[in-house]
Amino acid sequence: MSLLVVGLSHRSAPVSVLERASLAADTQAKLLQDTLAAEPATEAAVLATCNRIELYADVDKFHAGVAELSTLLAQHSGVGLDELTPYLYVHYEDRAVHHLFSVACGLDSMVVGEGQILGQIKDALARGQELHTAGRLLNDLFQQALRVGKRAHSETGIDRAGQSLVSFGLQQLAAGADPGLWARGKRALVIGAGSMSSLAAATLARTGVAEIVVANRTRSRAERLVEILQQGDDTTVRAHAVEMSAVGDELTRADVVVSCTGSTGLVLTADALADALGVTLDAPAEAPAVTAVPAPADVDQHAAWVENGSATSAPEAPRRITLPAQSTGPVKLALLDLAMPRDIDGAAHRIDGVRLVDIESLADASADAPMAADVDQVRTIVADEVAAFGAAQRAAHVAPTVVALRTMAADVVAGEIARLDGRLPDLDEKQRAEITQTVRRVVDKLLHAPTVRVKQLASEPGGAGYADALRELFDLDPQTVAAVSRADLNDPNRGRS
Repeated sequence: MSLLVVGLSHRSAPVSVLERASLAADTQAKLLQDTLAAEPATEAAVLATCNRIELYADVDKFHAGVAELSTLLAQHSGVGLDELTPYLYVHYEDRAVHHLFSVACGLDSMVVGEGQILGQIKDALARGQELHTAGRLLNDLFQQALRVGKRAHSETGIDRAGQSLVSFGLQQLAAGADPGLWARGKRALVIGAGSMSSLAAATLARTGVAEIVVANRTRSRAERLVEILQQGDDTTVRAHAVEMSAVGDELTRADVVVSCTGSTGLVLTADALADALGVTLDAPAEAPAVTAVPAPADVDQHAAWVENGSATSAPEAPRRITLPAQSTGPVKLALLDLAMPRDIDGAAHRIDGVRLVDIESLADASADAPMAADVDQVRTIVADEVAAFGAAQRAAHVAPTVVALRTMAADVVAGEIARLDGRLPDLDEKQRAEITQTVRRVVDKLLHAPTVRVKQLASEPGGAGYADALRELFDLDPQTVAAVSRADLNDPNRGRS
């Protein structure tokens, strides 16, 4: 196993960099294809969410893999490599497995313990399977990550610490008030009809808003979301769909706006919001000073950090200075921007009567959120699952060699029985069957102990060399072993849930 992950997240990079580096769906597909075309990589998967972009690959050369994956991320994100490098982290082999399992459990999320990441991991796996970039290693890895995440949520109380980004955002909009009381009777506008917007609409409905208006570029998707909302048993919310062109008019009637589209530009400008409220946009305040970032490190330095065991990621970027405080007067319009890149103009915070919560302010707020006691239990689960995954992968590495050995033994038995038929042609079927069974039992007993033991030894740390030793001792044809590996890899039922 030579698993490598190169990425950046809200823990390593400012939101402004994450926003610029965000990857559209078609860009993710191109990134995967180009990664597979690169020399060091044989498999690839990309996990791209609103607060992380990670490229996973099975590589045969570590240093070359780090350099290639970093370069590809820079090329497809549109952020220059020199600018991107200080914010990248690198994890390799067991550390990479540990990282993904921690992500799946919500330990690395902006809101610790949130469960939405499981759906995003499932989508990343499905994309890799659809594009045929995820092979045996990444199929096994992502499937196991989903199981580990589900185990963490079912066996611990991590859900008490975690909540969806939507719930956390609404909590911030409520500014200390009970979200249910705050939302009661309000009129909400949801812009977008994707997974995050659907979650936002459902959360708003459960929270107690009186009416939800859904706007989307594709009207049919907005109407489908409205149908789902109205079919819910736990809400009586009124809901209807509108065209995107009607957003301006809907703003004049809305109390809460949640936006999460895939747009690469602003959906709501500060001027449009000011017009909807009938107010004048204040002059911009003096830009706050920004703490200096560390000098860029090159990709070779990333490799050195991992190889020397001194660190497994780039130094954490200093926390950003937040925008000037928003108005403390009555809130006429509450805005929640969950898009990356952002949908709502950051200058909206200067509009009197507007409260804006976006990914950056959520990141700052979550930094002070209390950790649940169950987090330690989840970390224990992750550590155990990483060890089990490594053992299973090492054992799987020797399995084709064991199969090839048993195949060779079966061929020897068949050859000897054929020779016996030539020397003793008068044997009846019963005698021949008894001799054949006896020879097979002898061979199976001779091979049983060494093959079981070699699987056990191979599953232990440092056991990768046992497959090579087995091939050498029994003079197995490398092509036969490779053929067994290819047959297993091409099994259409492998890696599917």
